[in-house]
Amino acid sequence: MTANTAAAPVTRHPSAARRLLVSELRMLSREPMTLTFVLVFPIVTMLVIGGSFGTTPDAAFPVNPAHWYVASYVTVVIGATGLVMLPVHIASYRERGVLRRLTASGFPRWSFAVAEIAVGLLAIAVSSVLLLAVAAPVYGVPAVEDPVRVLAATLAGSLFFVALGVLLGTLLPSARAAQAVGMVLYFPSFLLGGGGPPPAAMSDSLSSVAEVLPLTLVTDAMRGPWLGLGNETGALLAVSVLAVIASVLAVRRTAL
Repeated sequence: MTANTAAAPVTRHPSAARRLLVSELRMLSREPMTLTFVLVFPIVTMLVIGGSFGTTPDAAFPVNPAHWYVASYVTVVIGATGLVMLPVHIASYRERGVLRRLTASGFPRWSFAVAEIAVGLLAIAVSSVLLLAVAAPVYGVPAVEDPVRVLAATLAGSLFFVALGVLLGTLLPSARAAQAVGMVLYFPSFLLGGGGPPPAAMSDSLSSVAEVLPLTLVTDAMRGPWLGLGNETGALLAVSVLAVIASVLAVRRTAL
C-alpha cells in the first residue's frame, strides 16, 4: 500500500500537464481574435513590407530585401505570441480565478506553466510554417546557410518570449491590462527589432534603442546564419540565457 501510494504522484504530474495542454488548445481555438492577430498580422505585414524594397541588394540590404524580411518575420511571429497572445489569454484566467480552481482540483501549479509554454511553442510553429508557405510563391524562401544555428536561435527565442508571455500573464491583473501592456511592448519591438526599416535606415537614436531590444537579439541570432551574414554567436548566447531565466521565473511564478 505504501509503495503504491508513493508512486501515484510521480505518474500524475505528466498526465496533469498533458490534460492541461489539450484543454488549453481547445480553449485557445475559441479565441479567434487572438489567433487572427498571431496568424494573420505577421503575414499581411510581411507581404506589404517585403515587397516595398525590391529584390536587389543595396547599401541598406546586403541580400535580397524580400528574403531579408521573410527571415525576419519569423521572429515577428515569436514576438506576437509571447507579448500579445499568451499574456491576454493567461491574464483572463487569472482575472476569473482559474488558477486557483486548478490548484483546488489537484493540478500542480507548475503544470500550468509547462502547458502554456507548450501551447505557445506550438502556436509559433504553426504560424511560422503558415508564414513561410505564403512567402514561398510570392518572394521565395531563402536557403538556410546554417540550419543548426538557425534552429537553435528559433528554439531559444521562442522559449524566451513564450516564457515571458506566461510571466506577464500571471503578473497583470486583467486581460485588458495584458492587452495594453502587450501592445506597448510589441509594436516598438516589431518595428525596430525586425519587422520595420533596416538598421541602415534608422537614426542613431533609434538604432541605439533597437540594439537593446530582446526581439532584435532573436532576429540577429536567426537571420544572420540563415542568410549567411554571420554566426551571431553573441546574440545566440544572450537569447539562450534570457530563455533560461524567463522559463525559471515563469514556472516559479505559477508554482506560488
